Amino acid sequence: MEAFLVSTGIVALAEMGDKTQLLALLLAARFRKPWPIVLGIFVATIANHAMAGALGAWVTTQLSPQALRWILGASFIAMAVWMLIPDKLDDEADKQSSRFGVFGTTVLMFFLAEMGDKTQIATVMLAARYEAYFAVVAGTTLGMMLANAPVVWLGERVTRLVPLRVVHIVSALVFLCLGLFALLG
Repeated sequence: MEAFLVSTGIVALAEMGDKTQLLALLLAARFRKPWPIVLGIFVATIANHAMAGALGAWVTTQLSPQALRWILGASFIAMAVWMLIPDKLDDEADKQSSRFGVFGTTVLMFFLAEMGDKTQIATVMLAARYEAYFAVVAGTTLGMMLANAPVVWLGERVTRLVPLRVVHIVSALVFLCLGLFALLG
């Protein structure tokens, strides 16, 4: 349960102001069809985070517990620093053809946008840390949905509720604590 809750919280916080959240806003404004967009986000996130979680689970079989502890600690601290750097959405999403329809465009754009993204890397690290593949993937997917679905339905109003800088600082502190815990624990 801890792996699920920590994964949900970390990804929901990390996703605030992330390029995929901005992509959700862009798709909602462009297509104005929230259900296919939200379903597309869900499908893309499950596919992407399932692969990331599998990588994290595999890493635990390849490294000694001591090496894994140091790598995870350093990675979480690096994520803390990365959280303080705001994302910007590439113009590529706006150029994407809607020939795949709303759902297909959302799945494709979200899957590609998540490659190498903070939340994907967090999923790898969390799966390695907790060794609870399904709990981590379910948690990170829920975190993505908690951050992105309201943006699709409520648009810009959601992103104004809490200053993104505050969310980024809180996220950075969570990652820093996890990193220190991994190194010292």
